[in-house]
Amino acid sequence: MELMTRHETWNITYRHALGETASWFYGQIRDNKKIYGRRCASSGRVLVPPRAFSDQTLKPTTEWVEVGPGGRIEAFTMVYEEFQGLPPPPYAFGYVMLDGADTAIGGFFKGVDLTNPAEAAKKLAIGTRVTTRFAEQRTGDVLDFWFEVESAASA
Repeated sequence: MELMTRHETWNITYRHALGETASWFYGQIRDNKKIYGRRCASSGRVLVPPRAFSDQTLKPTTEWVEVGPGGRIEAFTMVYEEFQGLPPPPYAFGYVMLDGADTAIGGFFKGVDLTNPAEAAKKLAIGTRVTTRFAEQRTGDVLDFWFEVESAASA
């Protein structure tokens, strides 16, 4: 059997309304350098990023809960190939379970030398403690914050 390839180009630009929950969430990042989740009244779980409804109970979430800034790496990947609309490689991206949260949030990792992938992977190992950092100039989106390994963050 012949394995085939196909060249496709997708260039999609769109604008969507964030809604009340996501607007408040990104406003707090932009204005106060804080990350919040929403608590499910039925299960008590804190969902980050916040959702208006629980993914398990389908009931409305009821209260805002500040989480982090510390947390633990749940998953990561290192990117060495360029993708349109993303930062120039190399970079690391992954999911972090912030302190006080019950779901993980995605973000970029900074402060880790990615020139040696094996060494970088050791520094970004699952369970590694990280700290959230915020950009000086924030616009209210996911690039306003990133994560740094705690030993690198406190150096």
